Amino acid sequence: MMNNQTEIKIKVPLDIAETYWNATEEERKKIEKRIAFYLKLSTLSRQESLNQLYKTMDIIGKKAQERGLTPEILESLLNEDE
Repeated sequence: MMNNQTEIKIKVPLDIAETYWNATEEERKKIEKRIAFYLKLSTLSRQESLNQLYKTMDIIGKKAQERGLTPEILESLLNEDE
């Protein structure tokens, strides 16, 4: 069961809205739970992707430092085109 609920508005095609309006209260609750689950899953997937990106960046940074890259060298490389 969802806690701390609030209402949001989203735009959907008219046929979807009509289906929702014509649904029973029980069917509407199921639809709302599915939408909430999808949005939560989407948010978690995005966060997991960001976490993986950060881990990869950390690994690359550590390997670069092990190979002798210093902040000064990095800044010099980044400013080469200026």
